[in-house]
Amino acid sequence: MSVQQEAGVEGQALEVWIDQDLCTGDGICVQYAPEVFELDIDGLAYVKGADDELLQSAGASTPVPLPLLTDVVDSARECPGECIHVRRVSDGVEVYGPDVA
Repeated sequence: MSVQQEAGVEGQALEVWIDQDLCTGDGICVQYAPEVFELDIDGLAYVKGADDELLQSAGASTPVPLPLLTDVVDSARECPGECIHVRRVSDGVEVYGPDVA
């Protein structure tokens, strides 16, 4: 079963954001998906925009590229700070991360 099937989000656009207040700076997310996450000089992880620019405003999100979905989900699952949130773009419901119902 694919990650998308598991969460019931097959074919839906997803986005990811990081709560820097909870980020422990371990960099696990960067190891899993360096195309999506990056550690900044402050030691915290941020998502990257389409042009590889760090999105540093609070709650900034970026689309999850389908080929990287499994890596992004693994990042959310393994994050010791439980600060990575993956949600559906259509309704903002979290499908992976600490706030999944």
